[in-house]
Amino acid sequence: MGRKIIRRRVIRATRDGGWRPREERLAGEEPLEIRFGYTSYTTSMRTPGDDFDMVAGFLVGEGVIRQADQLVSMRYCAGTDEEGNQTFNVIEVQLGPGATPPDLAAARNVLTSSACGICGTNSIDEVRKKAGFELDSGTGIIELGTLLDLPDTLRESQQLFSSTGGVHAAGLFSATGELLILREDVGRHNAVDKVIGAALRAGMLPLHDAVLQVSGRASFELVQKAAMAGIGLLTAVSAPSSLAVDLAEEAGLTLAAFSRNHSVNIYTHAHRVIKA
Repeated sequence: MGRKIIRRRVIRATRDGGWRPREERLAGEEPLEIRFGYTSYTTSMRTPGDDFDMVAGFLVGEGVIRQADQLVSMRYCAGTDEEGNQTFNVIEVQLGPGATPPDLAAARNVLTSSACGICGTNSIDEVRKKAGFELDSGTGIIELGTLLDLPDTLRESQQLFSSTGGVHAAGLFSATGELLILREDVGRHNAVDKVIGAALRAGMLPLHDAVLQVSGRASFELVQKAAMAGIGLLTAVSAPSSLAVDLAEEAGLTLAAFSRNHSVNIYTHAHRVIKA
């Protein structure tokens, strides 16, 4: 399958009541297996690219690591296609001191789709973990006008979406609206993992003064991932779920949604959003 992020396919498209051939660009989607030693932990569908960031961010969200030195190494290992070529779809992780090794006996031995990051877990209680960092109510303060500008900045920076129209995006911003890290993926939770993983590897955690903008809806899993990375403000262009709001309230996280067309709803801990 290789490492192609964008795939090309000739399709038939309608035009003026008839058909015509057209080359379409599609976002790549392949499985990524995470292993500890020879033991498989989980497999997720994702867009190839920034794989180490995705694994690092996923482990932050799982409560396995909190800082870069707890992740000793990541490497691509066994995994070949029908022609014997390396697929780069299997990553082996080595943890360091201070990490919390996962329970491999309870590993997610199912395939997690790119639409859902927690489908392989046994219950909602399993994913309602204690946040890795306490959320300081005095950090992550942002002016309303800056918050309202974030969706447009994110969209303008989405190169893969511009080519395919088929991926989500997550962007980590400073409180002044500067785009710090952007990642795209067919799965919205993967995009968030890639952003958080990149921040972890750069030694930026906890992300108390950062704002996470996502292109889709605000789900429970995204709130959890943000809280585990110490992010105090998560904003989404679409709707939140009831459980996402409940968790944000419980965790002390500011949750904003329907942030589009220079309008936004604040669902929890509105004190972080101020007027200039």
